[in-house]
Amino acid sequence: MRRLRTRAPGPRTPVALAAPALIAVAFLLLPLVGILVRTPWGELGAHLTSPGVVEALELSLLVSFWSLGLSLLLGVPLAWLLARVDFPGKALVRSLVLLPMVLPPTVGGVALLLAFGRRGLLGPWLEESFGITLPFHTSGAVLAATFVAMPFLVISLEGALGGLRPRYEETAASLGASPVRVFFTVTMPMVAPGLLAGAALTWARALGEFGATITFAGNLPGTTQTLPLEVYLLLQDQPEAATSVSLLLLAIAMGVLIALRGRWTPGTRPRTPAAPAVEEPAASALPDGTPPAGEQAEAVRAKERWPLHAEVTGFNQLTLAAEPGTTIAVVGPNGAGKTTLLRALLGLTPRAHADLRLGDTDVTGLPPHRRGVAWVPQDGALFPHLTALANTAYGLRAHGVPRGEARRDAQRWLDRLGVGHLAHRRPAQLSGGQAQRVALARALAARPRLLLLDEPLAALDQTTRAHVRHTLRSHLDGFAGVCLIVTHDPVEAVSLADRVLVLDDGRAVQDAPPAEVTRHPRSPWVARMLGRNAWPGTATTDGLRLPGGATIIVADPLTPGTDALAIIAPEAVSVHRDKPSGSPRNVWPGTVREITASGSRLRVLITSDHAPDLVAEITPRSAAELGLVDGTSVWTSVKATETTIVTL
Repeated sequence: MRRLRTRAPGPRTPVALAAPALIAVAFLLLPLVGILVRTPWGELGAHLTSPGVVEALELSLLVSFWSLGLSLLLGVPLAWLLARVDFPGKALVRSLVLLPMVLPPTVGGVALLLAFGRRGLLGPWLEESFGITLPFHTSGAVLAATFVAMPFLVISLEGALGGLRPRYEETAASLGASPVRVFFTVTMPMVAPGLLAGAALTWARALGEFGATITFAGNLPGTTQTLPLEVYLLLQDQPEAATSVSLLLLAIAMGVLIALRGRWTPGTRPRTPAAPAVEEPAASALPDGTPPAGEQAEAVRAKERWPLHAEVTGFNQLTLAAEPGTTIAVVGPNGAGKTTLLRALLGLTPRAHADLRLGDTDVTGLPPHRRGVAWVPQDGALFPHLTALANTAYGLRAHGVPRGEARRDAQRWLDRLGVGHLAHRRPAQLSGGQAQRVALARALAARPRLLLLDEPLAALDQTTRAHVRHTLRSHLDGFAGVCLIVTHDPVEAVSLADRVLVLDDGRAVQDAPPAEVTRHPRSPWVARMLGRNAWPGTATTDGLRLPGGATIIVADPLTPGTDALAIIAPEAVSVHRDKPSGSPRNVWPGTVREITASGSRLRVLITSDHAPDLVAEITPRSAAELGLVDGTSVWTSVKATETTIVTL
C-alpha cells in the first residue's frame, strides 16, 4: 500500500509572506551566483597570484589587522562604558558609534579628510608637532578602515556585556578582586564569544573597506591600494581578473559569517552543555569537620576575630551588631529589604548605606573588593569558564596568594565540603548541591571577615539541602567573623542561626534567638512561615479587633489600643459541619477552599466573610468523617486559651 506523506503539525506559512521572502532570497543570491558563473576558473590561480593582486592582498591584511588592533584598543573600553555606566549624553555617544554604519563611506572619507587632512582640524597640528601625515599614507588607510569597522566590535561586545548578569562581577569583587582584575579574569572570558564575533566582523569589514579609504587615503600602489581598490582598477581593464579577486573577497566574507553562525546572527546558538545527573555523596561521605594537617597555617589565621557593627540607613534603617562566630538568619516577606541589606554591607547599592565596622577596622569608605566581605548569591554564581578548583582559588589569588599555595588551600576547602573529587569539573558539570558546596568553599577560602549568604540552599532538593546544611553548620561554628543568611526556610533559620533578624519594609521587626521567634513571632509573615495563623489588629478589653471588624476573644488581653498580633496554631482550630456549642469563644462560618497534605495530617484553608482566611490542621480520618471537599460549608472554632497575642 502506498503510504501518504503527512504534513508536520503547525500553522501553514502564509503565501502573502512566503512569496516576498523567496523573492528577497533570490535578490540576495543572484549577484553571488553571477560571480560564481562569470569566474574564469581556468585562470583563477594566475589572477590571484599576479604581482599587483598579491601586493594589494598583503597591504589589505596589514591594514585590516592594524585596524582590528586599534578597534580592540579603543572599542572594548567604549563598549564596556556603554554597557555598564550611566552618564549624561550616553544616547548621543551610542549614536556616534552607529553613525559610520549608516553613513556613506565616501562621506566618512570626506569627514576624515576635514578632520585629519593637511587642512583639517587636527592635520596641521599633527604634521607640525609629530611629523605625521595621514592622507595618502598607509596609516591613513588604517584610520579609514577603523572608522568604518570599529562599530561592529562595539555593538557586538556591548550586547554581550549587557547580557552578562552583574552578579558574577559583584561576586568576584566580594572575593577581593579589583575592578581591573574582574574585567580581565571574569568579564572578558565570559563575553569571549561576543568579543570574538565582533572582532571577526570588524576584521572582515576592514578588509573590504573601499569608499572611505579611497577618499581619505587615496589609491597609491603599495601604500594605500588595498584589495577592494585593486578590484576597482581591474574592473576597468581586466574584468575577468576583477571577478576572480571579487570571488576571493566573497569567500573570506562567507567564511567569517559561517564561523560566526549562532553568535552574531540569530540562528541556532551553541547550547550550553547540560549538567550531568551526578549523584550527591551519601551522608556518610560528608566531612566530620576535623581540619587536615595541612590547615595548620589556616588555623593560626583563624585566631583573628571580627565582630560586626553596622548602622544601615536609606531604604533599610537598622543597627546590626554581633560577636564573632554569630550566625544571623535574615527573614521577611518579598520586598522587605533582605537582599538590599546584604548589598548595602557589600557597598553595591545606592538604595541603602551601611556605616560598617569589622573588628577594629572601619570599612565604610572602602570599595567592595577591599572590605573583606564575601557574598554567595542564591545560584552560587560560579564562574563558568573556571573549574571548581580555580573558582575556589579565585579569592586567594585576588589577595596575592601564590598560585601553588592558593590551589592547595582551595583543594583543602573542597575536601572539607565533600566535593574535592570534583575539583577539575566546570560548573556545568556539577549538580545543584555540588555547585552550592563549591560556592561556599570559594567564599570561605577567601578568608572573609563577614560572610553573606543569599538563600544558598533554596535551589536544592530536601535530601541535598539537609546534607549541605549539616556541612555548613559545622564550618560556621568555627568561623571567626559574622555570617548573615537570607532564607525563607524556617528549618534553616532554626538549625543554622544563633539569631533571627525579621525585616519588614526595611525595618527590623524582631531580632531574637530562634526559639524566641518561634514561640512569639512579631511579624505576620514569620508566623505564617512557621505555619501559624497570624492576624494583626488592635487590642481591646477582651481580645483583638481585626481590621475587618471581627473580634478575637483571648484569655490574656493586652492594654486596649495596643497594636498586636494574634497567633493561632492550625492544630488549635476545630472544624465542624454544624455550628458548635459549648466552650469555644471564637466561632465563625466559612468555606473550604483548599486541602493539602502536611506529613500525616491535612491542612485545610477556610475562607470566611466574618474573619480572615484560616488554616486548620486535622487528620485524614476527620476530613473523611466531615466529608470535606473544596467548596464545603463548615464552621470553625478556637478556644480563647489557644490564642496567643503579642505586641507589635
